[in-house]
Amino acid sequence: MITLTSAEIAAATGGTLSQCADPATTVHSVTTDSREVTPGTLFVAKKGEQADGQDFVPAALAAGASLVLAERELPGVPAVVVPDAVVALGAVAAEVVARAKRASGLRVVGITGSAGKTTTKDLLAAILQTQGETVKPFNSYNGEVGLPLTACEVTESTRYLVAEMGADHVGNIEYLANIVKPEVGVVLMVGTAHVGEFGGVENIEKTKGELVEALPASGTAVLNADDARVWRMRERTQASVLAFGEGSGAQGGVSASGVSVDADGHPHLTLAFPDGSEHSIVSGLIGRHHVANVLAAAGAAWALGVDAASIASVLDGLGPTSRFRMERTERADGVSVINDAYNANPESMLAALQTLAALGRPDATGTARRTWAVLGEMLELGDERIEEHDRLGRLVVRMNITQTLVVGSGAKPIHSAAVMEGSWGEEAAFVETLDEAYNFLAPRLAPGDIVLFKSSNGSGLRLLGDRVAHALDAEPDTKA
Repeated sequence: MITLTSAEIAAATGGTLSQCADPATTVHSVTTDSREVTPGTLFVAKKGEQADGQDFVPAALAAGASLVLAERELPGVPAVVVPDAVVALGAVAAEVVARAKRASGLRVVGITGSAGKTTTKDLLAAILQTQGETVKPFNSYNGEVGLPLTACEVTESTRYLVAEMGADHVGNIEYLANIVKPEVGVVLMVGTAHVGEFGGVENIEKTKGELVEALPASGTAVLNADDARVWRMRERTQASVLAFGEGSGAQGGVSASGVSVDADGHPHLTLAFPDGSEHSIVSGLIGRHHVANVLAAAGAAWALGVDAASIASVLDGLGPTSRFRMERTERADGVSVINDAYNANPESMLAALQTLAALGRPDATGTARRTWAVLGEMLELGDERIEEHDRLGRLVVRMNITQTLVVGSGAKPIHSAAVMEGSWGEEAAFVETLDEAYNFLAPRLAPGDIVLFKSSNGSGLRLLGDRVAHALDAEPDTKA
């Protein structure tokens, strides 16, 4: 983080220094978690769903916090007092980014979309790290707290900031973009993630497009030409537009041809760039749906001035770097575990199941593998919840997935639909808890099986996936 004084933080946030705060005190890191405090930290005492950060101020000070961003003055606590600690955190981040732009010409790229943000962020950051110091979010730090915390990691020597931008309401992306002011904006897709909170896919489209509206005329909007809702966002920006995709709409942009998927699920493709150059690569990611993420990362890097050969060189063979995104583990007994249970919506569920089905098809020797889909609830679907889970259950049967295990009452419609579609016996089973699911799977998984775990993060299947993946090892801690 760029070092700031208490006085500078007060000025940036419009806050007031407490009576015992020294205006010259400096901070060089920021956190909202008192357990992460080190000497010189600014502790943001925000109110959370479960606890009030101000209750943890004594622990933060004991750990060495130099200053507290607080919503009320606390006796004897050096603080900047503000009306809203989260908004003030955003203001601190905006000040850090602005200073970095002046100091070193920091370049900022924003990434949004209903699915694929984290994977694209990781791919792009890997490319940019070959060009200079790059800051990217930890896991999915993409909201009104996570994005500012990421931005505050920028220093005077940082050359690139990759900002992942998530949203669940209209106006969220506009707010985040105003903090970091990106010059390149990537929109991956408009799907149904958080549709219940948005109130309809039209509002999702409106919100994702807030990113391209925030770009300056000198910037670049990197848009998915294969998604009609994304592609028409080109009419909402003053920036230049760079298309990516597999269809004809991406010609002249960053496109893919000759796409195929090998027996391990890795996409093979030829990347074409605006300069006419072509580069064949094999992605280390699993699933054909990741071709769009590869193209998006390549397009963003191109917009930032990275040459085609360098982009292709990094992307060739590059696999996932964030956990629980098609994370594959090969057990010693021959069971393959794919843990993709960090996020889920109808589009990402379909993509994961298509990949599972493809991996189970007969190989060159005619040997097929038994496939397991262990599925949990897709959250935040609103009125579409039952319909979308029902559709998923029918899809599993139509894709000829060998076994389906549905976990949790919220996902029960998946099981009911699978049975109605024709599953019988133990082809489709339902359990309430993660422990029940483990006990069901443990004696039934056999060498050669491929088991996919997929659900929204809040359903906890990522923990079950870890437990199954390491069942032959010392079991990991599965507490959230």
